[in-house]
Parts: sequence; C-alpha cells; structure tokens
Amino acid sequence: MTHAADARKFLYATHSGVLSTISARLKGYPFGSIAPFVLDHAGNPLILISTIAEHTKNIQADPRVSLIAFDPASPDMQAGARLTLVGDAAIAPKDDALRARYLRYLPQAASYFDMHDFQFYRIAVQQARYIGGFGKIHWIPGLELRPPANRLAQQEAAILDHMNADHAENLRAYCRHVHGKDTESAAMTGIDTDGFDVTADGRLLRFSFDTPVTDAQEARVALVALAQACRA
Repeated sequence: MTHAADARKFLYATHSGVLSTISARLKGYPFGSIAPFVLDHAGNPLILISTIAEHTKNIQADPRVSLIAFDPASPDMQAGARLTLVGDAAIAPKDDALRARYLRYLPQAASYFDMHDFQFYRIAVQQARYIGGFGKIHWIPGLELRPPANRLAQQEAAILDHMNADHAENLRAYCRHVHGKDTESAAMTGIDTDGFDVTADGRLLRFSFDTPVTDAQEARVALVALAQACRA
C-alpha cells in the first residue's frame, strides 16, 4: 500500500479534527478550533460552520487553512496516527446527498441545519503530512491523496438502502468476523472507495476493502466476498 493510500484510509475512518485558520483579528497568528468533519466522495473534508464563527470570518478573509485529523480514542496521542491537511476552504454548494451523508456520521448536527447561518465549507487539499506511527512520516501531494474517480456519490444512498433492508444479518456477521462484536442492531452508515462504516449498537465500526471500489457493482463484489469470508 502506498503512503497516500494508507493516509486516505486513515482519513476516511476519522471524523475528529482541529481547524486552524489565519486570524483576521490578530494579524498573522493562527487560530485553532474544534471541527468535526466528513469526507465527500472526492476525498475533500466537509465542515459545517456558522457564518458568525471566528474561523468562518478568518476563512472569508483568507481561505488558507490547516486541518489536523486524529483519533480521539487513541491511548497515546503522540504514538497514534494523525494527518495534517493543508489547503483552501470554500463554501460548498447545497447538496441534499452531502447533507444526508454528513448527518449519518454526525447526527448530533441535525439542529444546526435549522439555523440559517450554518453552511458547508469544503477543503481542497494541497498537501498533507501523514504520521502513521513512530518513524512513519511522509509529505503527500493533495492530488495523490484523492481517491480514484468513482460513482459512489450518486450510488451511495441506494447501496445503503439495499444493505440495510435486505442484508442486516450480513452486517451483523461482518461485525462479528472483523471486529469480534456481537450486535443486536447494525446499519451501514456510509460507503466509499476504501471501505464502509457500520453503526452497530450505537458504535461506528470501520471496514476496509482490500482494493478500492469505484461503483455499486464493484462494491457488491467486495461485500459478497466479505460475507463469504464470514461463513468460511
């Protein structure tokens, strides 16, 4: 696996971040703030922020930002993986599919959509600094971090509907086989080129594909193979 692919797998499995912007109030100083995020199917982080927030004012004055993604559950933050993304933030066009994807991962944000001053910003990554563990430190160009071209943005909702309606037992089997978790309920939350996520008894579990998928047919092949492995 390339460093870029390894970093992208980590990024798709992560939703906690710290956003650093260039302060408009304190000229030249960085300004950090907590920023949960979800990736779109082109690998761009999406953040939901208020127009009255300090970081939004900073972005409007200077779109250059940095977002550090990390696993807050890591027992040793210094030894765990983390990824710093450097790029440019811009307002993302309103998109019902993006809103639905964001809320499946961060349902607690639902009330923000009722407030008119909240909107999506998308970060176009120019460079990334990936620390995969001790001695595993790499700079990665933004273009290399992007997933392969795919049709999952258009197909994700149908894949999820099908899996959750017709293959709930397979989802529970995936949880047992990969994570050793016996679950009463399991629902596919999202799917991307590198894997998929299942919410099992209220906990989000990540599943990686051996090779990237680019459409519903390739996703089906990968999911069937995993189901067969569960029965082996």
